[in-house]
Amino acid sequence: MEEIVHDVVMVGAGPSALAAAIYTTRENVETVLYEKGVIGGLAAITDKVDNYPGFPDGIEGLTLAGHLEKQAERFGAKIEFGDVSAIRDEGDIKIVTVDGADVKAKTVLIATGSDYNKIGVPGEQEYYGRGVHYCATCDGAFYREKKLVVIGGGNSAVQEALFLTRFTTHIDLLVRSTIKASEVLQHELQKFVDEGKITIHLNTTTEEIIAVDNKVTTVKAIKDGESIDIATDGVFVFVGLKPNTAFLKDSSIELDEQGLIKTDVHLSTTMPGVFASGDVRSGATMQIASAVGEGATAALSIREYLDGLKVI
Repeated sequence: MEEIVHDVVMVGAGPSALAAAIYTTRENVETVLYEKGVIGGLAAITDKVDNYPGFPDGIEGLTLAGHLEKQAERFGAKIEFGDVSAIRDEGDIKIVTVDGADVKAKTVLIATGSDYNKIGVPGEQEYYGRGVHYCATCDGAFYREKKLVVIGGGNSAVQEALFLTRFTTHIDLLVRSTIKASEVLQHELQKFVDEGKITIHLNTTTEEIIAVDNKVTTVKAIKDGESIDIATDGVFVFVGLKPNTAFLKDSSIELDEQGLIKTDVHLSTTMPGVFASGDVRSGATMQIASAVGEGATAALSIREYLDGLKVI
């Protein structure tokens, strides 16, 4: 029986990988994707995507993911469910361990994305995308003339809170201890505090997110040891991102200090023949549109790499 060596194995089946698969399969590059969770990634579990080009009225995240999936499969991409636990380099062949079995490929695209760090309180998971959010640029516009709670005290939390002031009437910023954002951001933040648009709650721990009729209405918290209830129309959590790169810890693929994959301008990693795109890549903008664009760029780089192997 002839040994199967795929042209490209893609790890993950979010927007970046699906876009890459559309490009590779259209050029007759045999492509298989392995996804351990939800096809479409974080986009698929986003209630509505309002900033993806081409959809003036927005589009449900699950619908967008479904369109990308169908388009990739129409050109011949094969999407499988499987958990990738390792990638190793054997020269012109890469070995991808999927559910404990070895899968061989000439090239690999890692597009496993990142996941939002959670605060782990009741109501957070239940109302994700329906009052609880992790991306201000994605979902902030839904809260025009509404009140919001923002949770976090680092650079990302303050940056996103400042962004959300474009839409909301008032923000309660809940900070577990003290604000750790840069001095420049703290200076900007203070302007909005002085204007009464943001109220900062230091030494405050979120306890529960409450909804009535499936609409978020209240955040229960502990401030300086006392219980408080904060009325709100929505909650934005910004306590960091966790890249899905744990499976690379024993590989030669270089990561940055946050665990994101380092790439060059061609989206090549430090393992020849292995590429990375989307939210898992160091320097990514964490937007669906840019992830899709990186997928297309990675696909073209993969095709060029495969052409080089044929010459050899």
